[in-house]
Amino acid sequence: MIQNLFRLLAILFTVLLAGAAHAHGFEVGNLKIGHPYARAMLPGAKVGGGYLKITSNGSADRLLNAKADRAASVQLHEMKMDGGIMVMRELKDGIAVPANATVELKPGGYHLMFMNVSQPFEEGEMIKATLTFEKAGTVEVEFVVGPAAGGAPDMKHDDHAAHAEDGK
Repeated sequence: MIQNLFRLLAILFTVLLAGAAHAHGFEVGNLKIGHPYARAMLPGAKVGGGYLKITSNGSADRLLNAKADRAASVQLHEMKMDGGIMVMRELKDGIAVPANATVELKPGGYHLMFMNVSQPFEEGEMIKATLTFEKAGTVEVEFVVGPAAGGAPDMKHDDHAAHAEDGK
């Protein structure tokens, strides 16, 4: 009987730890930051990309800047087609987050550029960063590093509970 109780407690503890490890959303003010991720970098690379979703559950806000421990600076960028040519530019005024809307930072659109990275990001690790918003203030986040080839890191279907909360 006691052995069964210990087994049950061990299983419960394991499930709780696994859930905490995969919970990958952050909040500040009325904003939800969903699933920040970055791509693994090739050895010697000095620049990396970061992606996430920002959902406003209220008033409009603006992502002003970001900082990361392993990058000399983090720039807010936009890639878009201009006359048939893909161009990338830094957004010095930040990225607007409309009221009651979601803005996705993703490859080929808005994204973060980690500049002069001290040690290339490796698949499976977490990169700590701080995002600063005009109204909501700052929030500490962690970017999960996925494969260099692109795409978000794999997650189990159950790990997307945060998406159900924000309707995504």
